[in-house]
Amino acid sequence: MKKFLWLIPLAAAIMLCVSCKKNPNGPVKVEVRHIDNKYVLYRAGEPYTVKGAGCEFGNPATIAERGGNSMRTWRVDNGKETGQQVLDTAKKYGLTVLMGLEVARERHGFDYNNADSVKQQLERIKAEVMKYKDHPALLAWGIGNELNLRYTHKKVWDAVNDIARMIHEVDPYHPTTTMLAGIGKDEVDYIREHCKDIDFLSIQMYGDAINIIQRVKDAGWDGPYMVTEWGATGHWEVPATAWGIPIEQTSSEKADAIMERYTKAINANPSRCIGNYVFLWEQKQERTPTWYGLVLADGEGTEMMDVMQYNWTGKWPVNRAPRLDSILLDSKTRYQNVHLKAGKEAVVQVFSHDVDKDTLTITSEIIPDQPELFKDGGDKEQQPGPVDAQIKIDNATGKVAFKVPEKSGPYRVFVYVHDGHNHAATANVPFFVDK
Repeated sequence: MKKFLWLIPLAAAIMLCVSCKKNPNGPVKVEVRHIDNKYVLYRAGEPYTVKGAGCEFGNPATIAERGGNSMRTWRVDNGKETGQQVLDTAKKYGLTVLMGLEVARERHGFDYNNADSVKQQLERIKAEVMKYKDHPALLAWGIGNELNLRYTHKKVWDAVNDIARMIHEVDPYHPTTTMLAGIGKDEVDYIREHCKDIDFLSIQMYGDAINIIQRVKDAGWDGPYMVTEWGATGHWEVPATAWGIPIEQTSSEKADAIMERYTKAINANPSRCIGNYVFLWEQKQERTPTWYGLVLADGEGTEMMDVMQYNWTGKWPVNRAPRLDSILLDSKTRYQNVHLKAGKEAVVQVFSHDVDKDTLTITSEIIPDQPELFKDGGDKEQQPGPVDAQIKIDNATGKVAFKVPEKSGPYRVFVYVHDGHNHAATANVPFFVDK
C-alpha cells in the first residue's frame, strides 16, 4: 500500500488544476522553484519573469500597452481605490499585482517590543490577506516597505516572519517577500536565520542599482530576489547646490541611466533575479514633482517610458518622446550655483530634439524649493505651488524668459518640452534669489 501513497498528492494536484480551470476567478498558483542552480518564478505552472512597474495611483493600462506584465502597490487600500478595485483593474489589462501590506515602521514611532501592538498588526494584516488571497490577479505579498530604513530593533524581522508564516497558513497559492532599502550583510544574516518563511527578498536601489549584483554577493544572499524599486538616481545620490538642494537630472539623462542599469545590472542576473518593478509609473512629488515619475501629472509619457518599453519588448514605440539635450539659465548650467537678482529678468535656453521630427513646444513654471516640506523614505510630501513669474516662451528659439521672484531664497525653473503626441521631456535648474 505504501508504494501508492505518492498518488494522493498527485491526485490532489490534478483536482486543484481542474478546479482552477472550472473557476477562472479563483486563485492562481505562484511559486519560486530552484531548478538547475537557477531560481525561477512560476505562475500557473509556467515560468513567469516579472516585467513590472510601481503603480499605485497611475494608469495600469499603459503598463500593459508598453509590454509590462505586472504592477506593484505599497498597501492594500491606498485611500483612492480598494484592493479589490486594484486587482480587478490589473486583471482587466492582463497584469498581476505584487500586493503591498502596510507594516508599521520604527522610524514612525512603532515599538516592536510592544507585543499587543505587534499582535494587533498581525490580525489586521491577516484580515487583508483573507479578503484578497483568492483573486486571480494576485502574484505575491509584499510585507512592509524598507523596514530597515533608519531602524535599530531587529525584532521587526521576527514580526515580518510571523506575518509570512500566517500567510502561508491561510494562502497556499502566493509567495511572500519583504522590501529592503539596499542590502547589507548584517540584515541578510539575521533575515536568513529569523525570516525563513520569506520566499524571496526584494531589494530597492537607485543610482547604486548598477552595482546590485555585487551588493547582493557582498551581503551573502544566495537565494532568489526581485528589484522592487529602481529607476532615476536618488536625490541623496546626486550633487547639490551650495545651499544644499539636490540637482535633478533631465528626463533624458534618467532614461540613459535606466537603460544602462537595466542592461548591466537589473536584467543581468537571471539565475537569481526573478523580476523587477521600475519606480514609478505615475507622477509623484518627492523633492520635485518630476524626480521619480516616468509619467507627468497630465499623463504625458517621458523618454523613460520608451526605454522601459524597449527593455520589456525589444522594440521602441512607434512615436517616441522628445529628447532634452541640455538646459542653461542665464548661460549657466545646473551645476554652477546660479544666483539671480530679485525682480530682474532671467532667460532659460532649452536645447531639445525629436527623432520623429514632431513640432516641439515648451511650457515652464517657477517653483520654490521648501526643504521644510521634504520627507524621509518616500513619505508623502506637499507640493509647493508655482509662483507668478510672467513667463514668456519663444518656441522657435527654445528660450524661456521670466521675472525673478521678489522673495529671496531657493527656487527651480522647470521646463517641459511637448511633442503633441502625449509625450514630454523635462528639466529644471535650481537658483537662489538674492535681494
